[in-house]
Amino acid sequence: MIRCATALTLLFLAPVIGSAQMNLRTARREVAFEQRPGAAVPLDVRLRDESGREVRLGDYFGDKPVVLLFAYYRCPGLCSLALNGLADCLRELPPTPGQDFVVLTISFDPGDSAELAAAKRQAYLEQYGRPGADQGWHFLTSAEREVGRLADAVGFRYAYDPQTGEYAHASGLVVLTPEGKVSRYLFGVNYPPRDLRLALVEASEGKIGTAVDQVLLFCLSYDPVTGKYRLAALTAVRAAAVLTVIVLGFVVARSIMRERRRRLRAATSSPLTRSAADERSSSAHV
Repeated sequence: MIRCATALTLLFLAPVIGSAQMNLRTARREVAFEQRPGAAVPLDVRLRDESGREVRLGDYFGDKPVVLLFAYYRCPGLCSLALNGLADCLRELPPTPGQDFVVLTISFDPGDSAELAAAKRQAYLEQYGRPGADQGWHFLTSAEREVGRLADAVGFRYAYDPQTGEYAHASGLVVLTPEGKVSRYLFGVNYPPRDLRLALVEASEGKIGTAVDQVLLFCLSYDPVTGKYRLAALTAVRAAAVLTVIVLGFVVARSIMRERRRRLRAATSSPLTRSAADERSSSAHV
């Protein structure tokens, strides 16, 4: 009898379980980062900062590139990994948030509070440990509709799983120009400092960075599939060709100079040259 009741229960629950699993699979298929280079973000998106004050996204744009990371503050796993990866990456960068660029961490969970955002901010500023970073690394919250507008603009898609009470989402950084346009994406939870530095140099149109960064940008190209900078094959071939021409030119020029010096020494040491020199000397004495 018990087995019969269990079987009947499972029979009735099967469509519900199957529907929930299908919905979860569908949601996970929708989770992605759809790259939209050049897209403009809605600067009128309304947010709340760590103190609970209402701000606009555009308040953080102006003269510096912006690094954007979507992460909800109650996330038990992926978001913390991404934040740790960002903090580790920032420690290796000579540029500093607030001075050279701005970092925005924005929660897409409408249940996250300003108090939780402030606690996260304090923890990661201490982990980063560089003075002045509090002026340039912000942890923000927002209503679902508002943050959804921003997420749509940069191609960040996420889905809420009611079974676990968590969000399925991708992970990565979006580097934006000072005007608020998408420049580069860096995917994953570990961000090579070189890649983020070059992305910032490109987003700022060379206004930050060094001459070495400009040389690296000449030799490396951004791969939108992987979100990383790789050695550009064509550029490498061109650079090798130019270097070969320079080396050959140096060798030829050195050979010509050696040959000229050899001929000059031979000419000055020949008997005829010495006799002509003696005659000129005698005439001068007379």
